[in-house]
Amino acid sequence: MAFEEQPVVRVLPGALPPSDWSSAIPAVRQLLNEGLELGPGVTFLVGENGSGKSTLVEAVAGAYGLSPEGGSTQGAHTTRTSESGLGEVLTLQRGIGAPRWGFFLRAETMHGWYTYSENHAAPTTPDYHAMSHGESFLEVVRTRFTSAGFYVLDEPEAALSFSSTLALVAALGEVVREGGQVLCATHSPVLAALSGARILEVGPWGLRESAWQDLELVRHWRGFLDHPDRYLRHVMVD
Repeated sequence: MAFEEQPVVRVLPGALPPSDWSSAIPAVRQLLNEGLELGPGVTFLVGENGSGKSTLVEAVAGAYGLSPEGGSTQGAHTTRTSESGLGEVLTLQRGIGAPRWGFFLRAETMHGWYTYSENHAAPTTPDYHAMSHGESFLEVVRTRFTSAGFYVLDEPEAALSFSSTLALVAALGEVVREGGQVLCATHSPVLAALSGARILEVGPWGLRESAWQDLELVRHWRGFLDHPDRYLRHVMVD
């Protein structure tokens, strides 16, 4: 896929009212000041809870025309509005001749989307409610991430075992080979290890590009797996 043909080339900055709660997040302020270039393939946002990674992917998904509660560019699933106004002030520079298809898989709202899909989709649509949480997530990727579109995921590993996370890594690799572009917020060092992915670490500094082995996430998991007692003694009550 040529760079100019990818669904999103760049996220252009905008002006967000100071009263919007997300304006206090360093990563959001950086995005509003500098914008964000998205290359082809997979871009991961990795950071602690509250760092702003989910707010960013939600906003980009919304600016692309995807429901912040998940679904495709052809869907209109919504229940209760809780997102910031960030998505309304961002502008996306799209590739020339790029496909318009996209899908937002958001872990915390997918159960509601399954019901929406059940009520509005064709009879051949999989019965996601009949599957386990993890199986349904992987089935969405297999059946909805099927063309050279723009795919946004927010913490998909929340439903997945270790082996299922590896299956998602393989599925995202296939998406890229088919010409798809992916933006994903994650806490998973397994998912972030996808070969060839770009990683942006999100934190008090804003956004910074990082190598997998240099991520705070990876360092903490390595430390815990090597010496769990060193971590647990600080949180366990005698």
